[in-house]
Amino acid sequence: MPVTNETAALRAELVKCVHELHPLLRRNAAQTEKDRRVPDENIRAVEAAGLFRALLPKRYGGFELPVAAHLDVTAAIAEACPSTAWVVNLIGICGWFAALLPGRTQDEIFGRNPAARVAGVFTPSMQTERTDVEGGMVVSGKWYYASGCLHADWGLVGLAEHDAQGNVIEQFLAYIPMSDLRIEDTWHTVGMRGSGSNCLVAENVFVPNHRMHSVPRLLAGEYASEHKAAEPLYRSAFVPMAALILAGPQLGMGRAALEHVRSHADKRAITYTVYAKQSDSVAFQMQLAEAAMKVETAHLHAYRCADEIHAWAERDLHPGVLARARMRCDTSWAIRHITEALDLLITAHGAGSFAESSPMQRWWRDANTGARHAVALPQVSLEVYGKALLGLDTLVTPLV
Repeated sequence: MPVTNETAALRAELVKCVHELHPLLRRNAAQTEKDRRVPDENIRAVEAAGLFRALLPKRYGGFELPVAAHLDVTAAIAEACPSTAWVVNLIGICGWFAALLPGRTQDEIFGRNPAARVAGVFTPSMQTERTDVEGGMVVSGKWYYASGCLHADWGLVGLAEHDAQGNVIEQFLAYIPMSDLRIEDTWHTVGMRGSGSNCLVAENVFVPNHRMHSVPRLLAGEYASEHKAAEPLYRSAFVPMAALILAGPQLGMGRAALEHVRSHADKRAITYTVYAKQSDSVAFQMQLAEAAMKVETAHLHAYRCADEIHAWAERDLHPGVLARARMRCDTSWAIRHITEALDLLITAHGAGSFAESSPMQRWWRDANTGARHAVALPQVSLEVYGKALLGLDTLVTPLV
């Protein structure tokens, strides 16, 4: 959709709603970690504010906003509670995935319940068993790590089809009602603890053909939705969208940590030095400035990527491999710079950052955990982009 005044106003309104939720989210942040799940109170507040609907079709009461708006929302949530932001983030993009399905399937998911939430994992399970039957397949397996599954109505899982020799000949994303899945409590981590990214388990579940995406077709920009001609958001390139949303919570954590350190600089001394205030130290000033530049660099790359995704979709064109490789690299570069900024900030702020009462340690742990998502790894994205720049067609990953 064009970036109109109405779109800009709605983006601003959603961010305003998030800021109004900050006291609640901050108050519940420690409990979120302790319980290893986002409290229902947070979920209800996020739902009431419409924050799950940024990427959903207007046909079902969604806002159908450009992906930049989703970055705005999830970054703003992460300033107060990174785990809540991660859950909203992954449910948001899984809803976008569902909007690429045939209209019949979209109606099954959202027509009956416009507030339906989808969560899942698109990596095929290594433990999957499947049996072809008329009209679909029967599947069993386990899928790690399904962020948002504790609050979802539908699960998304990756499936692989093999030939007689065991070679993969096709991959799918399949949509299964959560009532047909079991959640195994496996999410015990030091960061993003509250995201509840547990394991989905299927045992002899029938999946009809119309609830499955062909992954190769998704990667090629061939979507099944009959509505895409009138809905540019659902023509956006698959991997750039799936990767970029991972940057949203990171941006918010970087901003929050930067402001926390800056605002406390006049109140904290540098122990064992002559500086009664951190702000008087030239070394501290330089650390703060370098961290600020890294946070700003992250925003520039993330929003450049968002603008490119939007522009290609508006023109109804699927970006070439070089453009897609750069967009994936934009995401990794943004996340990498947030991680580096947090390392600088936590050092500048001092050892008190690691007190359980300090939000710094949570931002640092959560950002470092989120940054290790496989699609965000900078070394992979840099190799993909480098090969694309040189015109080399050596396969590193199909997710470009």
